[in-house]
Amino acid sequence: MTLPPYLYKYESFSTQSLQNLKNQVIYFGSPLKFNDPYDCALSPSIKNITDDDLEKLKVYLQSNPELERSFKNQYGNDSLASSREMFFRVGKKLIDDKIRDFLKERGVSCFSERKDSLLMWSHYSDHCKGLCLEFSTSNEVFQKIRKVHYQDKIPEIDIVAMFCDEDYDTIINNLYCTKATDWAYEQEWRAIHSEVGTEYGYSSSVLTGVYFGPDMEYVATEIIALILAGQNEHVKLWKGSRSKESFSVEFQQITYTPYLEAQRKGMLKSEDE
Repeated sequence: MTLPPYLYKYESFSTQSLQNLKNQVIYFGSPLKFNDPYDCALSPSIKNITDDDLEKLKVYLQSNPELERSFKNQYGNDSLASSREMFFRVGKKLIDDKIRDFLKERGVSCFSERKDSLLMWSHYSDHCKGLCLEFSTSNEVFQKIRKVHYQDKIPEIDIVAMFCDEDYDTIINNLYCTKATDWAYEQEWRAIHSEVGTEYGYSSSVLTGVYFGPDMEYVATEIIALILAGQNEHVKLWKGSRSKESFSVEFQQITYTPYLEAQRKGMLKSEDE
């Protein structure tokens, strides 16, 4: 996995996005608010338990006396000999519990390799009225970011790995970095934090560009430009427009012009237009 030099975050023009920009923070929100229904209602299938798997699971239980006693008390001594159903049932409950905890506790922040997707501007930037932030991935917040994998089938979980490796975080994180192939155009990356609602601060050099949607009002661009002028003077500003050749957004670099000056120069549309 090669981390691209820049990743992009689509935002609507809102009080929250302006606060995040001013405070130089990346917000880790709840995955319950994602627009892909499978992100929040994911019920992975469980890989078939082979004879070898069953032996590994029994050895694992025997090496963990407390857990073995718990299993025997609940399922009886004979169950260890042949109970694929038992391991399946217990494994399913364990997975469901971990998924529930993930949705309740973890924070996720989503990024893309693309800044020009017309669909993403529509979905995540208020129908092209919002903005897109360009981040340098050299910051530590991006060192553990995960590339989303796209596939046609619901993910399958290996019960042996779940029990024996006990690396629940990796397994569940991988699960939540898997999406349907229909979403592949997003070229998404996800940063996952242990606590939902976390605001992760970044240095001013990490934000390298701000892209304005084709339909963003000039007064909104002025507010953003004023925020950046006070703390991120190096950030490049880009104005988007709908491409005449493809279903994408094109950008032209701009310099900030105060509203009154822009009005005087005839850069703004009149109310009659």
